[in-house]
Amino acid sequence: MKYLLMLTGLMVMPSFAAGDLAADDMTGVSFWLVTAALLAATVFFFVERDNVSSKWKTSLTVSGLVTGIAFWHYMYMRGVWVDTQTSPIVYRYIDWLLTVPLLIVEFYLILRAVTNVASSLFTKLFVGSLVMLIFGYLGEAGNMNAMVAFVIAMLAWLYMIQVLYSGEGAAAAKQASPAVQTAYKTMMLIIVVGWAVYPLGYVLGHLVGDTNPASLNIVYNFADFVNKILFGLIIWHAAVTESQGT
Repeated sequence: MKYLLMLTGLMVMPSFAAGDLAADDMTGVSFWLVTAALLAATVFFFVERDNVSSKWKTSLTVSGLVTGIAFWHYMYMRGVWVDTQTSPIVYRYIDWLLTVPLLIVEFYLILRAVTNVASSLFTKLFVGSLVMLIFGYLGEAGNMNAMVAFVIAMLAWLYMIQVLYSGEGAAAAKQASPAVQTAYKTMMLIIVVGWAVYPLGYVLGHLVGDTNPASLNIVYNFADFVNKILFGLIIWHAAVTESQGT
């Protein structure tokens, strides 16, 4: 615990400070709110590892890593926005390149904790998430036609949904306990509904009219807040319920 607090102190050193936040800068405010929420979630997930059985500790560790990595990158992203009023595209995609595969792999971890599940599920989800992110970045960075990149990324997202809904993920989930099945279904809703917020931001920022970095980043920040933190809380709830035998 002391080590975790020491890391937290290092993360918030003044060297990461951005310029003054304007009262009417709602995008900047959203960056600050999400940064604080991610830090709180990271501490919560690591502390709660001691309250679940051993088979769930890895899942909670990954949840803490997701929010911790995101917190670290948000410290930079909020500075880029406040200082330049431009989208921190590179920082954001570095963050997603690390956290999105971890999020999607949580499906594998939560099922593996309670039932046998094929390792091919991990491979399919991991590859699908990488394709989605790589082409999303190419479109946003201007290295590829934005619409073409968007379509390819969407196809990868739909592929992952298919794997989880009707493929190996769904088959493994049927063998799990009621608590895990409920968590799995809720996590699926986040992947389908919550993750739909990201393409909405992409459309608003790159495919409709002029590029609008303010709208784009508010949507992306909201999506990160919901999908990273809520995703982890669902896993935590399933872990506690399963560990307590309720």
